[in-house]
Formats: sequence, C-alpha cells, structure tokens
Amino acid sequence: MGDPVTPNAADGKRVVGVISGTSMDGVDVALLETDGVSVFARGPSATVPYTSADRALIRAAMPDAMAAPTGDFRTRALAAAEEAITAAHTAAIATFLVEVGPVDLIGWHGQTVAHAPDRGMTMQLGDGKAMAERLGIPVVFDFRSADVAAAGQGAPLVPVYHRALARRAGLAEPALFINLGGVANVTYVDDEHLIAFDTGPASALIDDAMAAVGASYDAGGETAARGRVDTAALEALLDHPYFAAPPPKSLDRDAFDPAPVASLAHEDRIATLTRFSAEALAAGVALLPRKPVSVVASGGGVHNRTMMRFIEEALGVPVLNADAAGFSTDAMEAEAFAFLAARTLRGLPITYPSTTGVGAPISGGRLERPAA
Repeated sequence: MGDPVTPNAADGKRVVGVISGTSMDGVDVALLETDGVSVFARGPSATVPYTSADRALIRAAMPDAMAAPTGDFRTRALAAAEEAITAAHTAAIATFLVEVGPVDLIGWHGQTVAHAPDRGMTMQLGDGKAMAERLGIPVVFDFRSADVAAAGQGAPLVPVYHRALARRAGLAEPALFINLGGVANVTYVDDEHLIAFDTGPASALIDDAMAAVGASYDAGGETAARGRVDTAALEALLDHPYFAAPPPKSLDRDAFDPAPVASLAHEDRIATLTRFSAEALAAGVALLPRKPVSVVASGGGVHNRTMMRFIEEALGVPVLNADAAGFSTDAMEAEAFAFLAARTLRGLPITYPSTTGVGAPISGGRLERPAA
C-alpha cells in the first residue's frame, strides 16, 4: 500500500494545517513542510480557543446538521455557524502567519457537525472559497465528502500521515497511533498493512457530563480520579454492537447514549465514562491482526491522566504520548491536514479500503484558489 511516487524535497511545500475537533475546544493550526509523501520538517503550532459565542452557535446548529439530507444542506442556524467558524479559523490562521511567514497552501478540515456515513452524509462547516479569498492562499478543504460519496466511512483521515511519521521515526512495528479527541480512533501500521477506525468515545461524553456542572472538560482527569467506576453501568455502555463490528468503521460524537450513568453521583459518572473510553479502545485493538509493540497517543485526551492510566491498564502495553515519541500531542491532527492537502494537490490517495472501507484508494478534498 505504498505511494506511486517517491519522496522529492523539490516538490515540498510549506503548508498550514487547520482543524477543530469534535470536542470543539478551539482551532489548532500547525506548519508542515511536505511533498505529501514524506515529512521534511515540522514547524510551530498554536491553538486558539473558540469564544463561548462561537461554541454556542455551533451547538445550536447541530440538531439541524443531524437532520440534514446532504452535507451541503444549510439552514439559517447552520449558515450562521458556518460564517462564525470561517471567521474564527481565518483569524487564527492570519495570526499564525505573522509568526511563520508566507506559506504555499492551507489544509482546512473545518468543523464536523454531523457524520452519518450510513446515510451517505457527512458535514464539515467551513467556506473554503471565502477563506482563500480573505487570505490570498489556496485552500484544500472538504476532505471527507468524496470518500462518503464512494461508500466509505469518511473517517478516520489521519492514518496515511501516521504511516509517514512511523516510517520517519523508525517505530517498531506493529505500531499503533491513538487519537483522543471527542471520539477515539486508532491507526495500525505493520509492514504494508494500514488499518484504521474509530473505537468509541474519548472525551465527548465526559465533556458533556462536565458541562452539566459548568466545566468544559475534566482537567487532568482529576474528577475521574476521585470517582468510582460503576461496573454495571460500564457493562451496559459496552453492550453495544459497534464494538464487535469489524473495521473499518466510524462514529459520530453523539453515537452513544449516556443513560446508564445518569443516576450516578457526578464523580462516579465521570470515572465510569472515562473507563468506558479506555475499554472501548481496548475492544477495538483486540480486532487487529497482531498486538502492537509501539503505542503513541495524541489529542486532547492525552492530558487526562486518569484516561491515560485506564488505557494502559486496558491495553497491557506502555503508551507514549506523542511529545515523548518525538511527535506532537496537540498538533498531530492539524499537521495531518497539511499533509493531506499536499497529497490532494498531487492527486495522491488519502483514504483506502482498509482505513475507511471505500472501494478503492481515492484522493479527496476540494481546492479553492483566490481570484487572480
């Protein structure tokens, strides 16, 4: 499953990757020098939090998104959220460019507000044409729609970047990359095998439960650490057909009903949901061809010490955070969309049958150039 072209530094570009995950913390931006095959240099990164007003607009639009018939459908609430997202992300990039200087390309994921590949629909809000015009830089965006239109899951998209990082760093294989955002997903790299899928929730259910007491997330996993895991509630959460289904497979952030923990005390609820994320991850890893020997974790969930402890216990393998492995815990996904944008520009595949279930490897993403 190698690339049809060899790495060439002469084809390298300075690309800014941009994403806001399903946890909706804010806008992550990162600089990458790449030809879409290899990574020549990793640059600075930054995170710009969403305002509470922007976050409220996004949350208000999500019911319309889940009811939408197509990914390009827009109600008034969706249009308002898209305008706010485009403005926030464009401003974050503009500020970042002051630090890093001129770039050749932007790879922009946008903000996922609905993901329903079983209905042939995925929706990432963000106006790529408006961003390209405002910044005067070509923008590759809408990375998931082509895959979903070809009967793929449209997720996860980062695996091809994980493979490039694993080979650059010489990780022992089988290597496993874990991303802990709102949803957890894994990438398995072993010789020519590249397997990827969503395993279950990471922070989404926890964040929602913390919001009920006026907090955005469980800082450091301290609330979970004070709680007790309720075994019966955990078993009820894990009694879901998704976990036994073979990969590739993907999830929306709201795919699981937290009803089993509704009657628990707050700290016990958070502890149980945190253990649920870890056990769901372990159930996914059990479906892989071989047990991983190298495990690297990235994403916001890495900062949840209780979640990381639960994951190590569930997997029975040491788990390095991406910083310790020489990568980036917080910027890996933003870097990935810079890498994917460079691939899109060259017509190289970004998804495969073993990562999204699409029928054949395909490129994705739409390119918008600023007016001459």
